[in-house]
Amino acid sequence: MRCKHGMKKRKAENIKLTLPVSESRDHIQGPIIAPVTLVEYGDYECPYCAQAYMITKEIQERLGSKLCFVFRNFPLTKVRPHAYEAALAAETAAAQGKFWEMYDYLFKHGQATTDDNLRRSAANLGLSLTRFDREFLDRKYSSHVDEDIESANSSGVKSTPTFFINGDRYDGEWDLDSLLGALDEESVFSWKQTNSSI
Repeated sequence: MRCKHGMKKRKAENIKLTLPVSESRDHIQGPIIAPVTLVEYGDYECPYCAQAYMITKEIQERLGSKLCFVFRNFPLTKVRPHAYEAALAAETAAAQGKFWEMYDYLFKHGQATTDDNLRRSAANLGLSLTRFDREFLDRKYSSHVDEDIESANSSGVKSTPTFFINGDRYDGEWDLDSLLGALDEESVFSWKQTNSSI
């Protein structure tokens, strides 16, 4: 596993997402019934994921309610030994209703994380530090991170970021125009399928 070097196109293989998106376990922005679901497997310390963060934010703004965005953890610990802790901090923040705030904070404030930096992040977000410290140190939500990693592996994820559009791995370029074009195309296709079945 390694962070993707640049935005090279990977060999097209029709690989499916093995763990379906679920409101009860996933971190979701946008309506679950949107015509297009974009799942990203990412690593908070990956510089390419930091680039993708800005791109997905722009895509969310442009597509609005036509997009359901899901983020799943895929920490590349062989490349970045502290990546798992960053993912664990995000899941610990989620327990206090602040996943997306921690997600934003981690991507906006650089890739070098330490336990002290993660704790400061939690404090800056207004989390209960007593609870955060206890749950983070006890690794209470490691099973969620591990389940994300397992689903990534079974879905053929090898690098970050990796995207799935409506359950199919997207192997194209992930610059703004390319990814937006693929999502728009999928949105139109989904709309036609829905209307033709009426």
